[in-house]
Amino acid sequence: MSTTPSVLVISAHAADFVWRAGGAIALSAQRGAPVHVVCLSFGERGESQGLWKQEGMTLEGVKQARREESSAAAEVLGASIEFLDLGDYPLRVDDAAQERIVGIMRERLPDVILTHVANDPYNRDHNLAHETTLLTRMVAQAHGHDPGAKPLGAAQVLQFEPHQPEVCGFVPELLLDITPVFDLKTRAMRCMAGGQGHLVDYYTELGVRRGVQARRNGAPSSVIHAEAYKRTFPTVGEELR
Repeated sequence: MSTTPSVLVISAHAADFVWRAGGAIALSAQRGAPVHVVCLSFGERGESQGLWKQEGMTLEGVKQARREESSAAAEVLGASIEFLDLGDYPLRVDDAAQERIVGIMRERLPDVILTHVANDPYNRDHNLAHETTLLTRMVAQAHGHDPGAKPLGAAQVLQFEPHQPEVCGFVPELLLDITPVFDLKTRAMRCMAGGQGHLVDYYTELGVRRGVQARRNGAPSSVIHAEAYKRTFPTVGEELR
């Protein structure tokens, strides 16, 4: 049995998990850990520019294309995936959706949850995804909520890097070496090219820049690509590090 932490990803839109956490997902899956992605929205309105430029495109057509792209990307990365179809621009998470996410958390019992930062002034859907993650995590931990189901433990919530980190107040606390799986992340990003192909180069270059930072912070010279994360809760240890 793998000792690599199991992972649940709460992605506001259908492509966010690929750009921001594709390396972490592939790395965990390659090490034998279960990884499951929950896409709150297909990103059909605000994050599918390329698809809407196609003649005769419809809302349902965009949703279907995004489902296919994201499913293909998840398969490349080694993760399972599901879509809640809660709309975007704006995203709406009602009580029923919250209850469903709580159920997913209790079913999966992840060790680590990956999601968005708390404050992204460019995209408030990301803020709601963050708040929804913390809210449902809290409920999933409550022994008195659906007592017949096993409660979630103290899953760490890692916030992945937003598109505009400086404006979002994002300060990296973990630089994750994704060099061994960067080819998989690249393949997964290319799966999303139909809707947001312009982001492939951006996140490829970002991976290189974070790799440089990782080396400057003590990583060996073999580290070429990295992803940045911020912890939500304190870590526990027996020595200073």
